[in-house]
Amino acid sequence: MINSNSHPGHHRTRLALGSLVVLGTLAMGLAAPSALGAQARSTSATTAIKTNWTLFFKGTTPAAQKEKLLQDGSKFAVFLKHQATSAAARATTVKVTKVKLLSKTKAKVTYTIYINGSPAEPNATGTAVLHDGTWLVSKASFCALVSLEGASPGACK
Repeated sequence: MINSNSHPGHHRTRLALGSLVVLGTLAMGLAAPSALGAQARSTSATTAIKTNWTLFFKGTTPAAQKEKLLQDGSKFAVFLKHQATSAAARATTVKVTKVKLLSKTKAKVTYTIYINGSPAEPNATGTAVLHDGTWLVSKASFCALVSLEGASPGACK
């Protein structure tokens, strides 16, 4: 009977298999934190975008706070203050249904705007942009929406 441990080819095979297991474990260990980090960043970005869009489109959010949630918001200050006096604007809410990160600084947002609880703009899409660490409603998305109302703030031109 041949002892498998004493067979010359068996030792090399065990050594090669052992090396593969070690290398595989190291590779998984190196990849896992990176994958988890990307997933955590994605989840964090999605949460921030949903929160900021919900706050921005909530009719009771003060205009000064909306300025901080809109790309180039200071250029829309007068328009946002005027819009805040509208009964329809005060009755507005939004539900973000999907966020797809397009890059580290840009995301596609699918949302529905409600006025008095009824969908006014169902399944609309827009863009969120990351600026100085904050996810904002993009200027282009806001301008597209207000143009549906027939409005054309100077900052949209």
